[in-house]
Amino acid sequence: MIQNIWAVGRNYAEHAKELGNEVPTEPLLFLKAGSCATLASKDLHLPSWKNELHYETELALQFDDNLQIDAACIALDLTDREKQNQLKAKGQPWTLAKSFKGACPLSEFFPVSDLEELRNLDIILKVNGELRQQGNTSQMIFGFEQLLQFVRTHFPVMPGDLLLTGTPPGVGAFKKGDLLEAEIPGKIKHSWKVV
Repeated sequence: MIQNIWAVGRNYAEHAKELGNEVPTEPLLFLKAGSCATLASKDLHLPSWKNELHYETELALQFDDNLQIDAACIALDLTDREKQNQLKAKGQPWTLAKSFKGACPLSEFFPVSDLEELRNLDIILKVNGELRQQGNTSQMIFGFEQLLQFVRTHFPVMPGDLLLTGTPPGVGAFKKGDLLEAEIPGKIKHSWKVV
């Protein structure tokens, strides 16, 4: 069971820059409710109050019973960008923009026996066949060990929780009818139809 989704913001320098944000000097974490995750669905349901959101494609790690990483997947950190910008301008939490129902679609999981397997992975997203996001885990500002130590030190991490490791540049809007195809070549591929 996924109780918590610990999400890392601005962990790719080019993504921080594309949104006009400073590159952080320590991990920037925000929380998405575990209940907003949807596992391996082929449909992506837009909330009734919003007809356009932004996608952020990420490698997600899952904690096992010993709070080690034993599985990973592709996650979409869905964001109401307009609401997020309003909240940021007021210095308020991002919860309304980040933790709504269905805000974290997931692919199937794949096993992880060693973090070394994850150090040089491409992360790709196409929307309606057009390449929108492409990055590599080697470009992360904060590496896996640093993120895991930070999260375990500061937060009540539970078995089954997810750690979203950040999104590469190229985030943008999507709408009803779009097809989102995410891939980590050699590991996992998943697509969602926006309904």
